[in-house]
Amino acid sequence: MSLSASTAPYDVSAIRAEFPALDQRVHGRPLVYLDNAATTQKPRAVIDALQHYYTADNANIHHGVHALSERATAAHEAAREAVRAFIHAASVREIVFTRNATESINLVARAWGTANLRPGDEVLITAMEHHSNIVPWQLVCAQTGAVLKVAPIDDRGELVIEAFDALLGPRTKMVAIVHVSNALGTVNPVARLVARARQAGATVLIDGSQAVHHLPVDVQALGADFYAFTGHKLYGPTGIGVLYGREAALEAMPPFLGGGDMIRTVTFEGSTWNDLPYKFEAGTPHIAGAVGLHAAIDYVRGVGVEAIGAHEAVLLARAQDALAAIDGVRIIGTAREKAGVVSFVMDGVHPHDIGTIVDREGVAIRTGHHCAQPVMDRFGIPATARASFALYNTIEDVDALVAAVGRVRELMG
Repeated sequence: MSLSASTAPYDVSAIRAEFPALDQRVHGRPLVYLDNAATTQKPRAVIDALQHYYTADNANIHHGVHALSERATAAHEAAREAVRAFIHAASVREIVFTRNATESINLVARAWGTANLRPGDEVLITAMEHHSNIVPWQLVCAQTGAVLKVAPIDDRGELVIEAFDALLGPRTKMVAIVHVSNALGTVNPVARLVARARQAGATVLIDGSQAVHHLPVDVQALGADFYAFTGHKLYGPTGIGVLYGREAALEAMPPFLGGGDMIRTVTFEGSTWNDLPYKFEAGTPHIAGAVGLHAAIDYVRGVGVEAIGAHEAVLLARAQDALAAIDGVRIIGTAREKAGVVSFVMDGVHPHDIGTIVDREGVAIRTGHHCAQPVMDRFGIPATARASFALYNTIEDVDALVAAVGRVRELMG
C-alpha cells in the first residue's frame, strides 16, 4: 500500500480493505476486532509475501549455492535491513531475529545476565511489566544471587519517577522497562529513564512490544542497550521477533543457544562463534516470518507511524469517555500519556462475562490479567476487560464496543 501520511489523508476505509479477516461476521454480526494488543490482523501484503516465499523461494539460507537458497537468503537479510531502518539502528549486526519479544528478553537475561550479574547486584523493573519482563529476571536473579527491585506505579498507572530514581544506585546493573504497558496503555518516558539509568552506570533493556506499531522508535536516540519487540503485534506473522542490541553489548555476550548457524568452527575439543548477529541465531530461523515482517514494516511505514498514532488517539479518547459514562464502569489506567489500550471493570460483573456478552454482539476484546498479574494486584482486581486499537479501527468500532458494554449492563443489572 502506498498511502503516505505526509501526502494523503488518513483513509481508514481503504486501509480496512487491505485486511481480509475484518470482512467477516461473528454470531451474525460484522466483526469488530478490538483485541489488537494481543495480536493484530494481517494485511494482504503480508499474506501475499508469505505465499510468495513458500511457493517460489522456499529453501534454507546462508549455505546453499542454488538459486532458491540464494533468493531465500537475500529475502531474509533484506528483512533484517528493513528492521534496522524501521527502528534506526546503526547496523544490521545489531538486529537479532528471535521467535518473539519473550525470547528476546530471555536471551538478554540469560546471556547478558549470567555473564554480568553477581550476588548483591540489582535488576530494576517497574510494577507495570508484562510477565515476560519479570520472570526471566527472577530466574537469572535466583541463579546469580542478584536482587530484583520494582519501581511502583501510582493510581493513574504512571511510573512514580521519584521512586524509580531512588531505587537507582551503584548496585543497579540492569534496568528493564516497558515502553508501553499492555495492560494499562501507559507510555513511559523511556528516553528520560534510559538517561538516568545510564548515568547510574546501568545497562538498559526496553520491552517495545506495544510501542513500535503505535509510535516512532529510534533506538539510537533512546540510548538503550537492548530493545525487544514482536512481529505479530506489528501486523506481521507469529513466531518472529526482534532483539536490537548495541553492537558492543552483543559482542561481549556469550551465545544463548548452541548449534546451527551460530558457530564458526566446531571440534570435539571446542567451538568458536559466528559473527553478529548470527552468534545468537542458532538453527534454521523463521525465514518466512522474517519475510512477512518485512512486508508488515513496509506497510506500516507506507501508512505512517505518526498518522497511525494520531488516528488511534482519537479512538482511545472517544472510547475512554464513552465507557466511563456507563453506569458502574471504571477505567483502569488513566495515564496522561497512553497508546491504544483501554482497560476497564464493571461493578458486579466479572470481566470474563463482559467478554462473553460483547462477543455475542460481534465485538472481540480481551479479558483476564493480560500477563500482568502484579498490575491487577496493584489495583485490587482479579482482571480487566481490555479493548485495544489498531490502524484499521474506526469510530463505528468504538461505538459498537460502547453499545455492547451497555448491553452487558442491561443484562447483568
